[in-house]
Formats: sequence, C-alpha cells, structure tokens
Amino acid sequence: MTDAVQRDPETVSKFVEGFAAQLVEAGMQRMPARVFAALLSCDNGSMTSVELGEQLRISPAAVSGAVRYLAQTHMVSREREPGSRRERYRVHGDQWYEALTNREAVIKRWEVALREGVASLGADTPAGRRMAETLAFFEFVEVEVAAMMERWRVHREKLFGTP
Repeated sequence: MTDAVQRDPETVSKFVEGFAAQLVEAGMQRMPARVFAALLSCDNGSMTSVELGEQLRISPAAVSGAVRYLAQTHMVSREREPGSRRERYRVHGDQWYEALTNREAVIKRWEVALREGVASLGADTPAGRRMAETLAFFEFVEVEVAAMMERWRVHREKLFGTP
C-alpha cells in the first residue's frame, strides 16, 4: 500500500467497491469506476499499474483499459516515475471540475449539430421545434455550468486555499 497511514485493507476495499458501484449506477464503466475509487481513496492520490492490480485483484490489461478511459475523460493523469519506465496514475483534487469543464466541448459540438438540424428540418416543423428546444436547453446548460464552475472555483478557494 502506498499510503503513509495504515488502514484496514478490508475497510478500504469495501469503500472502493461501494463507491465504484455508485459510479457504475450513474453510468461509468465498472473497471474505470473501481480504478478511480481506488485512486481517490489513496492518500497521495497516485498508484502504479502494479499497485492498482494488486489492490483491486485485476489484470494489467484491465488496469490499462480503465486508465485509458479515465485519462480520456480527464479523471486521472499519467505521470512517469523519475528514473523509471513505470507510470503512475494520479487523481487530482479538481478532477470533477476538469471532467465537467471538458464536457463543454462536447456540448458545443452538439449545439452545432442541433443548429444544422433545425436548419435542415425547418424551424416551423414539429421535428425542427424539438431540435430548437433541445438546442435551447444545451445553450442554457452551457451558460449555467460556466457560472456554476466560477462559483465553485471561488468556494473551493475559500475552503481549501489556492490550488
């Protein structure tokens, strides 16, 4: 275990599996959810593939696939261990902020596609109106998320200081 504080491994495992189950219920894939929960529960927020495999009792291939997914969604980052070829995988305190912020690019692409849909279908048709309402929803969400993220940044700074 990489943590400076010794914890009961069974208690940690129960937390990891329980939190992972909550993430799976919310739509995350099972193995990435387990890896993310393990990293989140580690004091330094960082583990190697071997450490993750041992803690979660999973194969290196399972770790690799999970980390690839988590890195693509900006939930973890990869770091090279100094003087080694091994990589460490790290979660950061702002991983939720980063993950949500990176979703904004997806919403922008959906907005472009929806605008094209409204133009293609005709704004006065039932399908065009549905597209326009969906577009208006995403435009609203985009503005609200940006404002909420700014409020979170200020709130986080008050609670935890400057990152």
